[in-house]
Amino acid sequence: MTVISIDALRAEAEELTRGIADGEPLDALGTALVTLAASASVTALDRAQMDAAIARCFDAGATVAQVQEILALTSGLGVHTLMVSASAVLAAASARGLIDAAAPFDAERQALWDRHVGTDPFWTGFSAELPGFLEAMLRLSPDIFTGFFEYCAIPWRSGTVRARIKELAALACDAAPSHRFRPGFRVHLKNAVALGIGRSAIMQTLDIAAAAPEHRGTD
Repeated sequence: MTVISIDALRAEAEELTRGIADGEPLDALGTALVTLAASASVTALDRAQMDAAIARCFDAGATVAQVQEILALTSGLGVHTLMVSASAVLAAASARGLIDAAAPFDAERQALWDRHVGTDPFWTGFSAELPGFLEAMLRLSPDIFTGFFEYCAIPWRSGTVRARIKELAALACDAAPSHRFRPGFRVHLKNAVALGIGRSAIMQTLDIAAAAPEHRGTD
């Protein structure tokens, strides 16, 4: 198993952003929301820092809806379990003759695939980082597949926080010391660049991520 360090992720970000403009740094509200994401992530869940970040968000002018939207986004880290495990479960089940991993999708599964994945560039990008996980998830359980997409869509459907801040919040969570989820890190980093976010805000986000507390238990 490859050990992924914070320094390695930062080096990857520096390489990808080489040559792009520095742009504007995060403003007070953006900084507060990204910091909240990093401290409230399930891989940190630090009450003191979370409380401080919530206060900082409201002091910077955040609405209740914006705070909740960032927390909904952050809570979605739980789906990484499904992303990483789906192909392994499918392979093990197939080896035991419990499922036919090569069978064409039935009508229900094909309709779900067309509705939720199709040619969406976001999921094309994620599939490039974790090949086969969406197909495996759908083969294993249409209900879980549907729930996965419904839950992931919540913070993007509400839209009270700008997409650029949500991408940076997700980037911070994936780069945090207790998580270092490279597939998501790469996807959100590329999305941030595609949205025109400058090098300054991206590196500021990685600084916030590096300072996120490791999970020490929740009282």
